[in-house]
Amino acid sequence: MGPRRPRSPHHSELTLPVSTRPWPWIAALVAIVAATAAVLLAMGRVPICTCGTVKLWHGVVVSSENSQHITDWYTPSHVVHGILFYAATHWLMRRAGLLPRLLVATIIEAAWEIAENTETVIQRYREATIALDYFGDSVINSVSDIGAMMLGFALASRLPVPATIALVLVFEIGVGLVIRDNLTLNVLMLIWPLESVKAWQAGG
Repeated sequence: MGPRRPRSPHHSELTLPVSTRPWPWIAALVAIVAATAAVLLAMGRVPICTCGTVKLWHGVVVSSENSQHITDWYTPSHVVHGILFYAATHWLMRRAGLLPRLLVATIIEAAWEIAENTETVIQRYREATIALDYFGDSVINSVSDIGAMMLGFALASRLPVPATIALVLVFEIGVGLVIRDNLTLNVLMLIWPLESVKAWQAGG
């Protein structure tokens, strides 16, 4: 047996091909979130609640401060977004890595946060749902919503399928019982508003 050749640095774990390194993907994720915040600011969205404070949690739905702080009763719906995006990308992008799929999910979520804060969608919320005091999200709330989606995506990548389904049901049923709204009802009322559902949500 001849002398052992020194290991080429190209085979070292420290010099993996760019496609397998996490940092470019993480940098892209940060850039998307930052760009979303910049677009929202350019659209006239306020950075934080006009009340002048930043709360970790705001639990009053029928309030001008709803969707203005870091988390609220709609945060679980964004976690569910992440779970659904994980399932969709697992099916459509099975050969892609986890971070590329998360990047796609983040682009979709960021696009929704921008669309959700256009005057057209804000007015639609006010007309078709119980969000009579809704005037759009603060930037910090939108960024937090994207973070909640990422959390849901990460949970779905780690939890067994039955546990993930159970988590979605707990969020949807639990939040629905507490505030008479959730992701399912939100989508329903935006696409096909029903007066009976609106009356129930209003407590009638």
